Amino acid sequence: MNFLIEDLTKSNLPNRYKTRASCAPDHRRKAVLHRLLWILSFALLFSQPSWALSTYPQSDTELTVRLISESDSLGTEPKIKLGLDVSLAEGVHTYWRSPGAAGSPPRLDWSQSENLQNATLLYPMPMRKAVLGMDSLGYENHVVFPIHAWIKDGSKPLSLKLALDILVCKDLCLPKHFDLNLTLPTGQGGASPEASLIKNAMDTVPTPTPSPALAITNLIRTENKVYVEITSDDDILSPDMFVETRNKLAFLKPDVSINPSRHKAMLVSELDGTMPTGQSLAQTPLTLTITNGGTALEQQLTEDGPPVTQSTAPAKKSPSPQSEEIQKNVLPLWNIILFALMGGLILNLMPCVLPVLSLKVFSVLKHGGNARHHIRRSFLSTGCGIVFSFIILATITILLKMGGTTIGWGMQFQQPTFLVFMISLLTLFAANLWGFFELTLPRFIMDSVDTTHHPKLAGDFATGMLATLLATPCSAPFLGTAIGFALAAGPVEILCVFTGLGVGMAMPYLCVAIWPQIAGALPKPGNWMTSLTRLLGFGMAGTALWLLFVLHEQIGVPMTSVIAIGMLLLLAQLFLRHKKILRVLTIPVLVLVFVGSCAIGLVATVPEQLSRQAGLWQKFDEDSINRAVREGKVVFVDITADWCLTCKANKRFTLSQEDVANRIFNNDKIIVMQGDWTNPDPAITAFLHKHGRYGIPFNAVFGPQTPNGILLPELLTPSIVLEAINHAESPSHACPVDLPAGKNC
Repeated sequence: MNFLIEDLTKSNLPNRYKTRASCAPDHRRKAVLHRLLWILSFALLFSQPSWALSTYPQSDTELTVRLISESDSLGTEPKIKLGLDVSLAEGVHTYWRSPGAAGSPPRLDWSQSENLQNATLLYPMPMRKAVLGMDSLGYENHVVFPIHAWIKDGSKPLSLKLALDILVCKDLCLPKHFDLNLTLPTGQGGASPEASLIKNAMDTVPTPTPSPALAITNLIRTENKVYVEITSDDDILSPDMFVETRNKLAFLKPDVSINPSRHKAMLVSELDGTMPTGQSLAQTPLTLTITNGGTALEQQLTEDGPPVTQSTAPAKKSPSPQSEEIQKNVLPLWNIILFALMGGLILNLMPCVLPVLSLKVFSVLKHGGNARHHIRRSFLSTGCGIVFSFIILATITILLKMGGTTIGWGMQFQQPTFLVFMISLLTLFAANLWGFFELTLPRFIMDSVDTTHHPKLAGDFATGMLATLLATPCSAPFLGTAIGFALAAGPVEILCVFTGLGVGMAMPYLCVAIWPQIAGALPKPGNWMTSLTRLLGFGMAGTALWLLFVLHEQIGVPMTSVIAIGMLLLLAQLFLRHKKILRVLTIPVLVLVFVGSCAIGLVATVPEQLSRQAGLWQKFDEDSINRAVREGKVVFVDITADWCLTCKANKRFTLSQEDVANRIFNNDKIIVMQGDWTNPDPAITAFLHKHGRYGIPFNAVFGPQTPNGILLPELLTPSIVLEAINHAESPSHACPVDLPAGKNC
């Protein structure tokens, strides 16, 4: 401090002060500056009380966490409010107390804290996120978990030491650990700068008390469904319902039907699977969490009873409520059919259907207002194709529902194979519009038909079916209400609603068929139509590109890139054929691209059996393998990557088989461990080299009898996997059949 004082006296004071300071004794100058420095130190010390109200933020690439307090000291109450403040990177999510199909909620260990009696973590209302066709329940971006903490002795400071384990997921799921320390002194307990954060978080925690903003007015439980009618003084816009049980039963995303008044809705959630033997859903205690915008309600259902705080008694239970009961509580059927007609009509304006509608307009331009009977037949055929397709969809939906399959609007777009087929079809349509090739009927058919009838009715009918296929992933006003009602009702209602959707979507075509003079108002054919044809081809290509983006969410970027390259190769070959170059290669390239793309779509599809078990895989850790083997457990190791097609084939055709999946995923003595080599990982590379492998797939089984591991072949079969596991558990030292010799064999 003395050197600082000397420096100040020598050079930092203005000249008018230097003269006076030079006349004063040294001890006076030092005493004055000492006082200034002490005042400055105290000011700095007491101007930052907020550092005591939260821990220093701890961060890594996925998230930042800190522990915050509502007050700056303990106060006089035995309970204080804290908050776990979690900021997540873009695209990263963490989990609610019931994570959904996979995941894990945050785990908090307070055991090292001093003067803490107990602490309870509260959960704000969750959001639903679809991953690989499954629903995960949790949070994105930023979330504050309120915490209620009880103090042992209010006369002593509270020393909080929190060991936090939290799972975060993006492309991979990563468990994170943080140690957070926070000390609160004794005192009156004034509000801290973090108090508003905790208060806002408390407002998002579901309340157990019904209110005019959200209440349950009717509830029915059947063998595998929960029917809940809710009311609200506010508009019901996007309600959701999360069903929890003590034995961790899983429920699907509810089907929602909203009354036109927007103040009443019916939510129907179906059990994902079957009840355990000897148990009944009606006798199972449930926790219902219902959300609508920023309002959330949490209700406890006792065995065969209503919510404990329900404001209105539920309707009399019936073993299987019929669709009439749902209609009575929500909407009459004629209203739903009207919604279906309007929703189907609006579908024509959706981006996914617009290219097909443009093609039909172009066909009208080609007619140029002439031959009204041809226009009538053409548009009537297209309209019939649309209505027929919706009837087929209704029939498939009814059959799937009767078979117990989970159904939903646009569910075929969850299948990569279907997406590949549609991408290939649209690519061919685009090439056709660009003039790379023309489709004609075989000569023997052309000779037998009336050549004066130029509109090809079969093609027009197919155009209507294509428009329907492209419309199914689209959502339009009124469509959600109609579809939600249909999927929760019976076969008659499903058929009526889907037919209404078809008639609504076909309405523009039917209008032209009834009044073909509409075509007369359109421009006459000319050279400008060639440019329009090319432009419509780009519309088809844009739709194919959109489907590629949908596909990459399901099978990953590497496999989608291979399919995209295949489509470009197909276009290039068709262009060369058009230029009369390499025409002989057209058919082989067409077959290779189409069959290869469909095979990739099939193999890369995540089977439902494996997708449900995705959360059971542990992250690869070589040290954990050795510890598990010493504990007498068997470890199945799978090193995989997004770009490894053989790895995906092993999962689809072997690990998803029921006998294999039940053996390795439902056994406490078997650990399944997976390493991701999509990007370079030195630890995985060293592990592969250690076992004499330099590529993947890599699968090995470690166990008490085979601590050095049994290396499995690149292509797996159920018998190979099961025999390896038996050998790892068995005292026998004989190698399984068809397995390469390992170090222990």
